[in-house]
Amino acid sequence: MRKSIIIIGAGMGGLAAGIYAQANGYDTRIFEMHTLPGGQCCAWKRKGYTFDGCIHHLFGCSPHTRLNGLWRELGVMPREQVSTQECVSVLSAQGTLFRDYWELDVLESHLKELSPADAEVTGDYIKGIKVFAKSDLWGDAMMGSAADLVKLLPRVFPAARWFRPDMTRFAARFGDPFLQKAFPLLEYSIPEIPFMLHLAKHAYGYLGDIAWPVGGSMELAGSMEKRYLDMGGEVYYKSRVQKILTAGDKAVGVKLEDGSEHRADLVISNADGRKTILEMLVGRYMDQRIRGWCQDVDDETPWAVHVFLGVDRDLSNEPSAMVMLLDEPVTIAGHATDSLEMQTYGFDATMAPEGKGVIKVELVSAYPYWKELVKDRDRYEEEKQKVAGTVIDILDAGYFSGIKGQVEVVDVPTLLTWERYMGGTHGFQNMPNRKMNVVGSFFGKGFTCLPSLSNFYMVGAWATMAGALFANALSGRKVVKHICEKDGRRFEIPS
Repeated sequence: MRKSIIIIGAGMGGLAAGIYAQANGYDTRIFEMHTLPGGQCCAWKRKGYTFDGCIHHLFGCSPHTRLNGLWRELGVMPREQVSTQECVSVLSAQGTLFRDYWELDVLESHLKELSPADAEVTGDYIKGIKVFAKSDLWGDAMMGSAADLVKLLPRVFPAARWFRPDMTRFAARFGDPFLQKAFPLLEYSIPEIPFMLHLAKHAYGYLGDIAWPVGGSMELAGSMEKRYLDMGGEVYYKSRVQKILTAGDKAVGVKLEDGSEHRADLVISNADGRKTILEMLVGRYMDQRIRGWCQDVDDETPWAVHVFLGVDRDLSNEPSAMVMLLDEPVTIAGHATDSLEMQTYGFDATMAPEGKGVIKVELVSAYPYWKELVKDRDRYEEEKQKVAGTVIDILDAGYFSGIKGQVEVVDVPTLLTWERYMGGTHGFQNMPNRKMNVVGSFFGKGFTCLPSLSNFYMVGAWATMAGALFANALSGRKVVKHICEKDGRRFEIPS
């Protein structure tokens, strides 16, 4: 008799779990609170413009990497792609533009032109990227066998010197003041990210494994949904799970918000971890560590507020991603900042009407800040308009002169928007205590189970503690592989 699995949430982890479970002879149903697949891999349309809330750099775009194999199994690859020129660009307050080009010869010449005196540091930066370009580090670490990991070790040793410094520490080696400020911001404006992660990512970009999927998040998630449905899986939208049903400390099904109950042999949650543990399971299955993870954290988080602008302006020659340094700090959404991080979507013609473009500015803020504001809906909407107005004024006064009169559409989603549509209280950083453990998630097994509760698993950002799309999708694969091993089944790859 075929075992049944209920999956909570049609995000990357949930859809992947469904696809691999269907391929291995399980009957699956996905219950999704939203009307669309993808979870936080999402986009929406406004007056002909597409606003993408997720993808920055998609790993796995080259057929020569293991992560590309993962996407092929999930029905995501092959697909039409656009290669961008650089990882990210940084614009000084004086108008100097540093473009962190993927192509190493171009990057080296560009950096030496910006700061001839830092030629030695530039050379070391290029050498570091080349070291990581010699292996498929993430693919081997996350998808390889034990034997593959052993073979990986000789290639990791030459890169060991890069494992200690973070972005700020390496940036301090530059003598040029602008490059000292620019380098800590190259990884999503998070200076404390280990420098080796940047080198590894840059290596993948150099090798052509990072690209933009034409159509963005909406099309990518749709591809996975199609693969899942074609394999016989079922998705029920507008179906919010209120409670995970248990019997004898075993998960046996779910109860929906409409009161209906649905039974299954196994339950997999791709929902927000805190809501899963504290609300769906009413806090019954926690040890001290998990209880600490579930505590409210009021700190500020990156990408807490987005300002999307649909503009009557050709952005096709602009950097695909840019950090703009400001003359003086500005307080936006309760957070004092001296830079703006943004993406410009001129490289994908499907994102805007012909001759026009989309700009996405990503801001830091705190969940409680918006939770307090929303008590008065007028104040909440006024603050969103104020945030957008401040951002537009900064862009207009600087690199994007004249853009104020070209803005046709404005949209400002906040953390409460993410909570309303995706369920997570802290947006992208809805992993335990909002603390990423990217290295641990790449080389470790992740967090998938709860103490004393059997027949239950977790996938997605909470399980991976990373947030990367491929990591979240891979969590679904790993959980189903584990289930197959427990059931004495040979794990089958979707064909």
